[in-house]
Amino acid sequence: YYSPYPEGCQNVECLFICEFCLSFYTTKEELLRHSQDCNLTHPPGDEIYRHGRNSMFEIDGHKNPTYCENLSYLAKLFLDHKTLYYDVEPFLYFVLTENDEYGNHIVGYFSKEKESSNGYNLACILALPFHQRKGYGKLLITFSYELSYIEKKVGTPERPLSDLGRESYISWWTQRIIQFIRENQENNYSIQDTTKETMIHEKDIIYVLVNLLRLCSIYVNL
Repeated sequence: YYSPYPEGCQNVECLFICEFCLSFYTTKEELLRHSQDCNLTHPPGDEIYRHGRNSMFEIDGHKNPTYCENLSYLAKLFLDHKTLYYDVEPFLYFVLTENDEYGNHIVGYFSKEKESSNGYNLACILALPFHQRKGYGKLLITFSYELSYIEKKVGTPERPLSDLGRESYISWWTQRIIQFIRENQENNYSIQDTTKETMIHEKDIIYVLVNLLRLCSIYVNL
């Protein structure tokens, strides 16, 4: 998709991007010169999670505006509905990496408003194309809801979702709700109880349940 990279970086055959600071160049030689001076081996910000070969970094748009703008440019190439490019200061960015002896390499991220009046726990989400189908999208979604648990706020993603984002969310919601139902099959519970336990918004729970009923009806009719 179109991304509003600065003039001079549009309509080029190939754009060269530093995988650590996300600075961008129109020639390989420029990137190589930059790499000799770039001291970053991981995203800026604080590492707040690590498991195996993966880490999560929290980056404040106010403290690291250039990195967050560059991340937004990059993300817009793969997100049709992505609109945030410049006003990054009100947002936190959570960057997921794969780690090796050379550094922490970005595989995806999500952003969220520091204070959301609409109760959004996620603004944008992306797993880079060459890291998709590895479960990273669901890991990012899980992380956003874990933050909702900590904040004690029911969460829902900002709309509209991309096609791939919608598919990932429906799958994640369905799995989490079915897990809750199985764990409480001997008890009486309401949608509000499900929301309290999962931090999934009521409207998202209702959407999933209606969708499951529709699929069951189709299956029975077949």
